[in-house]
Amino acid sequence: MKKLLVLLIIIAVTIYAGSPYYSAYQLKNAYDAKDGAAIAAAIDYEQLRPSIETQLTDQFANTMTQYPLVAELGGAPLTDAANGFITQAVAGAITPQNIEKVINTQGQANSATKELAAAWAIASNQVDLKNLIQNLIIQRGDVNAVVQNQMQQIMKKQAAELEQQAAQGSDSDKPTLSYCGINCFTISGQVKGYPLTIEMQRDGLIHWKIVDIVLP
Repeated sequence: MKKLLVLLIIIAVTIYAGSPYYSAYQLKNAYDAKDGAAIAAAIDYEQLRPSIETQLTDQFANTMTQYPLVAELGGAPLTDAANGFITQAVAGAITPQNIEKVINTQGQANSATKELAAAWAIASNQVDLKNLIQNLIIQRGDVNAVVQNQMQQIMKKQAAELEQQAAQGSDSDKPTLSYCGINCFTISGQVKGYPLTIEMQRDGLIHWKIVDIVLP
């Protein structure tokens, strides 16, 4: 009886400790099978959306510190317009419907992913700042008009890059899996050539949810 109890404890601990590895295995299989519904169901959107938004707005704020002239010309309206676009892009892209579509098509660009890619480009210092300054002067400080113009240019450029990455970018054969706490687990690797770290959080005893994705 004692041996049986010890065996049951060992089995329970093994299942508890091994559950995130099994979840990662299921996610990999779903991705390979283009099963967008399975991956979409594994996401905690209430945690993922604000995390992605914060990453992008913080990165944009850091980018602006490197260009004081742009910050001076655009001021608070430029920051508000850029952050507003980021918020809109994240809200449109990080949804069950769009995640399912992205996985099913293996990254093919749609309007939501184009906007999110443009938001990432803005935050990551890929804006044509010379053109931005010229437009601010020409438009006599009409920040909204300038930002909208920049958005369209960036979305067109990013859409082409997304399509190319989806077609040519490679995925990690063996992602790095590791605990980051008793209820925290990370999956790190490349998705279509982009380095990403996915953070999962325990949901109950053996189930896990994606709560964060660290952008490149």
